[in-house]
Amino acid sequence: MTVIKNATLVMRDHLIPDGVLIIDNGIIADFGEERCTSVPEGCEVIDAGGLFVGPGLVDIHNHAGGGHWFYDEPIAAARFNLEHGTTTILPTLYFNMNQSQLIEQMDTVRAAMRTPEGKNMAGFYMEAPYMNPKFGADRENNPWKGNIDPRDYMPLIEKAGTDVRVWVLAPERENIEQFVLDAKKANPNVRFAVGHSEASPEQIERLMPYGLCIGTHHTNATGDLPKYPECRGVCVDETVNYNRDIYAELICDSRGIHVAPYMLRLIRRIKGEDRLILISDSCVFDGPVPEGYDGVTDINFDYAGEIAGSKLTLEVACRNMMKHTGASVVDVFRYASFNPSRAVGLLDRGEIRCGARADLVICDHNMNIKSVILEGETVK
Repeated sequence: MTVIKNATLVMRDHLIPDGVLIIDNGIIADFGEERCTSVPEGCEVIDAGGLFVGPGLVDIHNHAGGGHWFYDEPIAAARFNLEHGTTTILPTLYFNMNQSQLIEQMDTVRAAMRTPEGKNMAGFYMEAPYMNPKFGADRENNPWKGNIDPRDYMPLIEKAGTDVRVWVLAPERENIEQFVLDAKKANPNVRFAVGHSEASPEQIERLMPYGLCIGTHHTNATGDLPKYPECRGVCVDETVNYNRDIYAELICDSRGIHVAPYMLRLIRRIKGEDRLILISDSCVFDGPVPEGYDGVTDINFDYAGEIAGSKLTLEVACRNMMKHTGASVVDVFRYASFNPSRAVGLLDRGEIRCGARADLVICDHNMNIKSVILEGETVK
């Protein structure tokens, strides 16, 4: 058994100062204030030094880490993110690849997931195949522009199996509902997300009964559908804001470029504390930096100079969210651990409670990660 002492425990909606947490066989066995919690003799002791101890971070949308694409070097990417506090990650594959490439990438990532070094990888986040090419990186070369055909997508569904946790899609694509039905039949627990889309509220809400419950990188790569020249249209972003059952993913970079700070505060007020998800959307691109972005260090640009994901790790996104919105340490742990784990059905983690996986981080008030514990084992 292991006991963490001298800790400020970060709970879902409060703090426990002067806390202790007991780990037994990779599971949280007990926790509470030190004066009220019985600690067995002979435990290995970790002194948190008065720092915060919170649940390990859960990044459900991440393509890379440390300059390594998940589809190319999954162990290196997973390890980099783990060292930054991300104890659960969903490697994300993108819709600029064709069928055979995506299948090969799934094979590479799945093989790594089955190794001890890949324990923090928990399934696929498929930002593919059927989104709107108008709203994506490498739009001119997108291989999925044509008709939605089961002969094209069924090999992907079959290869993903039950390892896929999220399929991102554009609800306005013709015949997308058949894809959803087939994906749901193959994996009844799968979730769907609206992303890279200009769908109407009606098109999005039609898919919610099948499990559409996430807005992919909310307010990024979405279109508008104005009915009249004088009127702002209602499209993806408004639908995600309106529907209580849809989680909003947010890329929170240092300058508020993906999502402006005022917009972050507005979304937080609309969606509430339990429907926000911080993501990294980390990628590896080295395209030209367009005019006006000089000195920006945490955003990627594609070959055309368009924004293409970030260079963030999730604890840095938490730090930026605190800066831009005034969110507390308790809040950002909720956005980056509890909420994402619930959104994708990983109910055994994401919070400090008895019986949960002992995935934990020790950090200071500014989310600087000092130590990482994965299934009860210290990995940093």
